[in-house]
Amino acid sequence: MAQKMTDEEWRAFVMYGTRTGKLSTVRADGSPHVAPIWFLLDGDDVVFNTGKDTVKGRNLARDGRIALCVDDDRPPFDFVVLQGRARISEDLDEVRHWAARIAARYMGEERAEEFGARNGVPGELLVRVGIDKVLAQQGIAD
Repeated sequence: MAQKMTDEEWRAFVMYGTRTGKLSTVRADGSPHVAPIWFLLDGDDVVFNTGKDTVKGRNLARDGRIALCVDDDRPPFDFVVLQGRARISEDLDEVRHWAARIAARYMGEERAEEFGARNGVPGELLVRVGIDKVLAQQGIAD
């Protein structure tokens, strides 16, 4: 039987290894757009980068509402869904800093600065999402 995760459990779950998130944003016509992202938690914020001219970037500039799903697709199946509102920054120092930190998680420390330099350029955004709602379940198939 599924059990609700504690605050400590869901935070550890979403930050485990290189789990990606499936980010849902709102298109101009109100329909959802879903894309995988690399991300980090920073306190009560989800932090990620995206291009200003991507579907995600355009959607977030117009409507900051998001949902982010992180899951484990192996039995007994666990998932966390985070909801909140995005705040966008184009400050290149911030974008570069967080791009490197995020890359360290997914590509390793040895490549972090490379990705920070690649993604810390004009046209890239730093997105911070204040978490308003958490749905976190473990052992769905138990």
